[in-house]
Amino acid sequence: MDVDQLVSRDAAVPTPRLEPMLDLEWSQAIELPRFALPATRPAELRQAWVHRAPEDAVLGLYRRASGADDALPAPWWLRAVASGRLESRELGFRIEDRVAQLLGKRMGWEFVPWAADGESGYWEFMPSERGKSGHSIPTTVLNTDRHDGWIDVLPAHSARAPEPVAVAGLAGLRSRLGEFEAVR
Repeated sequence: MDVDQLVSRDAAVPTPRLEPMLDLEWSQAIELPRFALPATRPAELRQAWVHRAPEDAVLGLYRRASGADDALPAPWWLRAVASGRLESRELGFRIEDRVAQLLGKRMGWEFVPWAADGESGYWEFMPSERGKSGHSIPTTVLNTDRHDGWIDVLPAHSARAPEPVAVAGLAGLRSRLGEFEAVR
């Protein structure tokens, strides 16, 4: 084969066109850095691109990636901001931090950082697990975009998970903590 044939053969082969894959781009956007240390509150988990990038860029990528996929892993606050029900990411962070301030000071509550992909962790009331009531899964407090109180409580249970209890914001959580902590 001579040089002219090689050149003409190479010219006939189309150059591959590389495009970012949206699913991969989104998974990288919510991924925490490999060096992330164990977190003891939600603020310590805010190391992914979705937490640091300009909010409009985060919303744009989320909207493109979610398309028809309602199950796209994403922080609760991002789903709420995208739906227009929460004013900003910063307000979502404030809500998480206020829950952390309340529960972090109380005996028995522990922060669990390893929530579903993209989520902000949750709180468990450890005395409700394997106590007198024998429940194998403790009372759990988590943030949600399910309602505008932004806080759900999943009561302690052993078998199938019960329906979450919608709590009317931080004031509602504070006023009902005695009820939630009574299960032991």
